[in-house]
Amino acid sequence: MGASIIFYILAVIIIVSAILAVTSKRMLRAATFLLFVLIASAGLYLLLNYHFLAAVQLSVYAGGILILFIFAILLTSGAKDDRTEPEDKPKVLLGILTAVGGLAITGMVVLKHQFLYSNNSTITGDAEINMKVIGNALMGTEKYQYLLPFEVLSVLLLACIIGGILIARKR
Repeated sequence: MGASIIFYILAVIIIVSAILAVTSKRMLRAATFLLFVLIASAGLYLLLNYHFLAAVQLSVYAGGILILFIFAILLTSGAKDDRTEPEDKPKVLLGILTAVGGLAITGMVVLKHQFLYSNNSTITGDAEINMKVIGNALMGTEKYQYLLPFEVLSVLLLACIIGGILIARKR
């Protein structure tokens, strides 16, 4: 019963913060609401007893990537970004229709899908995968191991940081 209440509280936080992140006119506020979404989703991982995934969510996404977003926002925004431009009515209508269509498709998929309910601990989240298995999968070079994408991601983040520095330096 307590886990269900916590789940619903986290779900409401995620939904409200995600809507506020998308509809906010200020980029820094949108990044703050995104932080709330990332922290609440880490709470969902904790609820499923995936402590490693929750730690990764908090440290990598909420800690690293979001800070990089905030630096990019602060380095690239100027005084001219504070003014608001009038909304284009056809674009707003198209955005609303797209959101309703996406919601309808998601609702159809959720209602038609039969979710798995069993006593298997890997499905219900009662057991956590061994850290050695996760480490070997992340840092291995064999099939279904992810060292190359891990390194490519680090080079991409380095390129983003260098680009942000160059943009800030031109000012």
